[in-house]
Amino acid sequence: MVNWSLKAIDYEVYNGVTVGDLILVFAILFIAFLIAKIIAMSLRRSLADKMKKGEIEALVKFVYAVVMLTAIVTVTPILGLNLTGLLVAGGIAGIAIGFASQKVVSNLLSGLFLIAERPVKIGDQIIVGNVAGFVEDMKIMSTIIRTYDGLYVRIPNETLFTSNITNPAANSARRFDYTINVRYMDDAEKAIRIIKNVIEEHPFALKIPPPRVFVDSLGESGMSIVVNIWAPSSEWTDVKMDLLWKIKIELERNGIQIPTKRNLA
Repeated sequence: MVNWSLKAIDYEVYNGVTVGDLILVFAILFIAFLIAKIIAMSLRRSLADKMKKGEIEALVKFVYAVVMLTAIVTVTPILGLNLTGLLVAGGIAGIAIGFASQKVVSNLLSGLFLIAERPVKIGDQIIVGNVAGFVEDMKIMSTIIRTYDGLYVRIPNETLFTSNITNPAANSARRFDYTINVRYMDDAEKAIRIIKNVIEEHPFALKIPPPRVFVDSLGESGMSIVVNIWAPSSEWTDVKMDLLWKIKIELERNGIQIPTKRNLA
């Protein structure tokens, strides 16, 4: 019985390919199928709250195709198939596709790394190169940035992953600075008190870290007062614009002016 089974396995089906070879081929393809299914389940589970359903399914199909294609390439020599002729015939097309797919794969892998690392998330304010704005959407191949003037910019994930990303919103608080010039004839200590009072009255100017107001330099036409203020990252832009105007109004109301040619004459 055993001898008959061994003979059956060694039975040549065609061109040196035996029954045993066919069993091995089916086993490899079946294992590849199981691996692809396991990877697909893991991707769906781990990315469910990080990506859109359609994008997850596109990624699953891509990974499934890669696994099965790898298995098919592996079994072709076992089946006695020679891919050399096919590869030579499609050499030019293969080179063109290779260059195109290199970018596609690079963007895809970069997208996966961005999802895993999470340096930014939708809604964050970021700066990438000369593009600054809000992260509107994160896809497998690219990230969409809505600039402050309302333009939508598509950045390939490879570019995003390999660039320096400034994410001001990563910290709950963010500092901004003013440099305010006052005349020598004005009282610098009074100006500092006024500025501190305006800051203390603002509901979104943080007490911790505390604001700093000090004379930083003495110029030809006046003194430079530097103001450091911390605000919640979510309110940073509004607080920065609001406080500068309020400080200006309050200084002028108390007779303290910014040096100009007119008031220095």
